[in-house]
Amino acid sequence: MGQNRDDGSNSELDRILRERDALEAELRERVAQVDNLNRELAETNSGVIALYAEIDDKSEQLREISELKSRFLSYMSHEFRTPLGSIRSLTRILLDQLDGPLSSEQRKQVEFIKGSAEELTEMVNDLLDLAKIEAGRISISPEWFDMVDLFAALRGMFKPILNNYAVALIFEEPIDVPRLYTDDKKLSQILRNFISNALKFTQKGEVRVSVTHLPVYDHVRFSVADTGIGIAKEHQSALFQDFVQVDSPIQKRLRGTGLGLALSKRLAELLGGEVSVDSELGKGSTFSVTIPVQFTPSTDVTDGETAPTNRVSEE
Repeated sequence: MGQNRDDGSNSELDRILRERDALEAELRERVAQVDNLNRELAETNSGVIALYAEIDDKSEQLREISELKSRFLSYMSHEFRTPLGSIRSLTRILLDQLDGPLSSEQRKQVEFIKGSAEELTEMVNDLLDLAKIEAGRISISPEWFDMVDLFAALRGMFKPILNNYAVALIFEEPIDVPRLYTDDKKLSQILRNFISNALKFTQKGEVRVSVTHLPVYDHVRFSVADTGIGIAKEHQSALFQDFVQVDSPIQKRLRGTGLGLALSKRLAELLGGEVSVDSELGKGSTFSVTIPVQFTPSTDVTDGETAPTNRVSEE
């Protein structure tokens, strides 16, 4: 009977010892797994640190490249202006026949030179403005003004160059639109780009300029609607990128710089707003810019640039 008790005690002890050994083995395995995880984590951390260092290095390189590009564009734009000014002055002298009459063929050739020089001047000016924006050297100078005054200035600006009598340029009378506190010169530049494009690609009909107050957001939306060739949906998303032009027969005949809309987008963002387009191929286009009624500069200012605030993306 005593033997049976001893056998039972030994069996229980053996079981406990086996369980202890199993637990110790499992513990050693877990410790080994933790050690492996720690080593992997250390390697991962080293890789992440190296990746961050590489990203910082690449970011610095990109900043240097961007600054170099802006400086190059600014320098080249300034350098191009002088010879272009001379070419345009000489073509005016020739066309005014101050040095003698021109034959019809000579006049045609000089007109071509004049048009090419004006096109290149437009590109140079747009490049210079884009370079200034990218370099943060564009400052916003807001002041209060009325829509009537802005539209009157634009109407007077385009009146001398409206040579297609099949197209009417209409400025709708602003109704219930408050005075604006923003940079009127930059807003005018945006609208000039929109109107110039609309006139260029509208062979008959009208180009209508209007402004609407969006009181819910305290913004105003300027729209330039035309009855021109329109733009296919698949091309619209890229319209406001640099050097983008729509591939169409009339586009090939009436070349532009491909910079006006990109510049308008950047200027609108500086004013705290945004641009948009609504168009249907063959039925015309409406380009819009929406900005706050009162410009509010951001506290995040770098190199003299005033950052935009208060965006509106929907009605």
